Amino acid sequence: MPYIAGKSAFLQILKQEGVSVMFGNPGTTELPLMDGLAREPGIRYVLALQEAVAVSMADGYAQASGGIGAVNVHVSPGLGNAMGMLYDAYKAGAPLLLTAGQHDQCFTVTEPILWSELVPLASPYVKWATEIRRLEDLPRIVHRAAKTALAHPRGPVFLSLPVDVLNNERDLDLGTPTRVADRLRGDAAAIAEAAKLLARAERPIILAGDAVAHGDAIDELVELAELVGAPVMLEGVSSTCNFPFTHPLYAGGSPRLGPQIYATLMRHDLVLSIGADLFTLSLPSDTDPMPHGLKVIHLDVDPWEIGKNYAAAVGIQGDPKATLPDLSEAFRRETTKQGHKDAAKRCAALAATHAAERAELAKRAALEAAQVPMSPLSLVHAVAKATPADAVIVDEAISSSNGIRTFFPCADPKSFFGIRGGGIGWGLPAAIGVKLALPQRPVVALVGDGSAMYTNQALWTAARENLAVVYVILNNGSYRILKQRTHALKGYSSEDDVYVGMDLTPAIDYLGLAKSLGVPGERVEKTHDVGPAVGRALASGGPYLIDVKIDATFK
Repeated sequence: MPYIAGKSAFLQILKQEGVSVMFGNPGTTELPLMDGLAREPGIRYVLALQEAVAVSMADGYAQASGGIGAVNVHVSPGLGNAMGMLYDAYKAGAPLLLTAGQHDQCFTVTEPILWSELVPLASPYVKWATEIRRLEDLPRIVHRAAKTALAHPRGPVFLSLPVDVLNNERDLDLGTPTRVADRLRGDAAAIAEAAKLLARAERPIILAGDAVAHGDAIDELVELAELVGAPVMLEGVSSTCNFPFTHPLYAGGSPRLGPQIYATLMRHDLVLSIGADLFTLSLPSDTDPMPHGLKVIHLDVDPWEIGKNYAAAVGIQGDPKATLPDLSEAFRRETTKQGHKDAAKRCAALAATHAAERAELAKRAALEAAQVPMSPLSLVHAVAKATPADAVIVDEAISSSNGIRTFFPCADPKSFFGIRGGGIGWGLPAAIGVKLALPQRPVVALVGDGSAMYTNQALWTAARENLAVVYVILNNGSYRILKQRTHALKGYSSEDDVYVGMDLTPAIDYLGLAKSLGVPGERVEKTHDVGPAVGRALASGGPYLIDVKIDATFK
């Protein structure tokens, strides 16, 4: 056993767990860790200027890499700053190892400056939280944390690191990592029953959740969808590409309002949910999203989600990658080797419908291309046409996102990442984490102007690390989504056309802001100038910001 300091032991254990990048914003209680990093070249430390930025970078990195996103923040206020973005990571199931420095235990009873109990603060948005109180416990706890973050259902964990634990030295067995095998195959009897229901359904629909992309199961889902001849709709708050956006059976994203979901599901007699949320709603409604009597087959890695809100005729705990091939084979046994007898006819009809919908949306974008200020749809269309097919799209366009999951040809599990939890400010820093995880792929982030102001410090980190991320700011000078929702309430604001606290005036100079943080860019006002601007951004070899003034109309 080596005689080793806690700070060095911690970093060596992280390397054992596959960590090569750490995100953070240090303070006095993190100084032992920073001192340890001075002699640990195997871990790249990426500095953020605010804790929310650090957590979102780690979130994007974890989702794009499939490994642990290590992130360190500063004691109580730093953890408090991180909580909004930790919520997003929690909802996305990102395997983060979040740590915070804690005061030396010799005087915490006196309640020193910046001190509080950290574990209760982090606990609501992590799978497990604890404080390491003895150096000899450090290896066991860190390995346990990494195992827990990566085990189904994946998600963040939190460790409080007291200064004295990191500074202490002793003979220490560093231990070894444990991984829980994640290819959990669903129960054979349940799969057989699901196949029977699916074979008998006349108008089935498949809802795809992030478990598909996280489990690298797109090919398996495509095979099943084609055997059935069923449309595939993404869950309402989908943060990844769970089905190729260009596939003929792709039916777009699920609505997030009860009446709209109900109207969609009324056209079907069976729902097959593959890791999808049933249902995340934006607003309450008297209309229940689920039509009475509609059968549900629910496959998920997390048993909590199965039947959580709506009873499942068949509930299967399983990993999509491991379980979908069994379901496809069982479906063949119930039908034919080629699948359902009507699969080809169903696929042809759906392909024609969806092609017409795509063509209509592209036609709308072309008709709006002459508008000044630019329409959000024509902007998205123009960016998509100028973006390489292998690009990774990071989406936090919020109210201007229409067309993003239609015009961009995202087709693989790492091609698209979107905000999951709803805590805005995620997009700018998440794109940095995605780029660090996928350095060979172009990364284009579409971010609303309001969202950008939550974490604009991320631009400094992009410049510091010289990361080639193209940022497109959809600038409508307002919190447009709030105006839309307030208008829908049909109250005083809609009657008087007065929306309090929702306009970003005086106007924000995003180019000046970006330049002050080390990121070059340009402003674009006409649709035909978007493509060339994107080309210059991609060719720059570093971070680049394009500020686009778009139509602020919301009614």
